[in-house]
Amino acid sequence: MEFSAQQISALLGGKLRGDGNKTVSNVAGLEDAKAGDLCFLCDEKYIKYLPSTQASVVLMTASIPFEGETGATLILVENARAAMAQLLSLVAKAMNPVKKGVEQGAFISEGVQLPDDVYIGAGAYIGKGAQIGKGVQIYPQSYVGDNVRIGDNTVLYAGAKVYYNCVVGQNCILHAGAVIGADGFGFEPDAQGVYQKVPQIGNVVIEDDVEIGANTTIDRAMMGETRVGKNTKIDNLCQIGHNVQIGQSTILCAQVGIAGSTKIGSHCILTGQVGVAGHLEIVDGCMLGAQSGVAHSIKTPGQYIGSPALEARQWMRAQAAFKHLPEMYKKMQ
Repeated sequence: MEFSAQQISALLGGKLRGDGNKTVSNVAGLEDAKAGDLCFLCDEKYIKYLPSTQASVVLMTASIPFEGETGATLILVENARAAMAQLLSLVAKAMNPVKKGVEQGAFISEGVQLPDDVYIGAGAYIGKGAQIGKGVQIYPQSYVGDNVRIGDNTVLYAGAKVYYNCVVGQNCILHAGAVIGADGFGFEPDAQGVYQKVPQIGNVVIEDDVEIGANTTIDRAMMGETRVGKNTKIDNLCQIGHNVQIGQSTILCAQVGIAGSTKIGSHCILTGQVGVAGHLEIVDGCMLGAQSGVAHSIKTPGQYIGSPALEARQWMRAQAAFKHLPEMYKKMQ
């Protein structure tokens, strides 16, 4: 697909600086772009690449000062990153258009009512009593268990699994291999010390506008529900234990692990490989640095890092002292 700078500017409500007839058909970074590429610039530290870039068109945040010369046509917008996301959304829809119909080899249990505009891919399974909303896309080899509810316009990519009695809201995305509602990790030793399984009879509730990454697992509750709040975004390879409660608009990056019955607030960010112990509470507005280990509840919003996790400034002071410990030890001998 090919678009002119003039077309892009009109779509985004931007201000043109340069030749509006230049066309683009690909996207790239400023450093390695070539003719026909579209780039975006939202951080002043990358302005140094603008004079030499070979890109045809650059989306640029208007507040970034630039009085130099460049061969690229600039489109000045309020937020270049957001504008680029808007364009990529349109391109993605063109590359992966919405599908409709039931493909050969899909199994639909008797009595399940499917809206006319759904898509069910080959090899997908829809269990008894399942409720499938309008515009739902269920890709090949996906599994929807008995009595599952899937809200309007939700997408289950290939191999996603939603176990029985679980609920997925509207406008959600479950990427390949995501598993919703597998048993929570519950075992109790008997008198002989042999671990016996504790039945997990609750479910998982995923609220609207949630995205769940590939191979992420969210366990069903022992009793009650495991819940993920509206607009929360979960990366690939995360593990969420039974009876965990996650608030709204929270971000979980890759390989986050949350043990059972812990509550995570709204507008939190857990960066890569954060581990949270069970039966804790993290209040709204907390940011946890990569590989943080949370062993105690966090009652005050703020930034935390380390294992055990400390308030960020305290952790940095501790790290500054830590590197001097060998020298201090020698002096004490």
